[in-house]
Amino acid sequence: MKHRMAPPAGRTPGGLAPDGRTPGAPAPDGRTPGFTMIEVLVALAIIAVALAASLRAVGALAASESELHQRLLAGWSADNTLAQLYLAHTWPEIGTQTFDCSQGNLPLTCTQRVSSTPNPVFRRVEVSVTTPGSNGTLAQLVTVVPNETNRAL
Repeated sequence: MKHRMAPPAGRTPGGLAPDGRTPGAPAPDGRTPGFTMIEVLVALAIIAVALAASLRAVGALAASESELHQRLLAGWSADNTLAQLYLAHTWPEIGTQTFDCSQGNLPLTCTQRVSSTPNPVFRRVEVSVTTPGSNGTLAQLVTVVPNETNRAL
């Protein structure tokens, strides 16, 4: 038994369109079915606007990722500076020091400010990290350091 396949949607078994024309033949009013040039141009304009918006979003994400990466490296530099201070077991002098604390290929400048506290056994240490030539602070950490050089057992 041979099975017949159904004709494609919108066609009759003889291959004719529902109105009796062959596909692609002009309609009774003389028009050929299909899209007009203006319809195609409008569709292309809509696609172009959507692509431009997506490119702008991708560009904003890339810029945001770069700043996030810089802040991450700056945070590591500040954390490293405080870790070195703790590991040295020294009593930091009151004042401000500025030094290079680059991470990877990113040039960074650390500023360490040491100030006294109401309790003379502790000193407040603040580390700020910036990129050379910029005004904004990428990272800032503050801690209190005990005087371990004069510790009574």
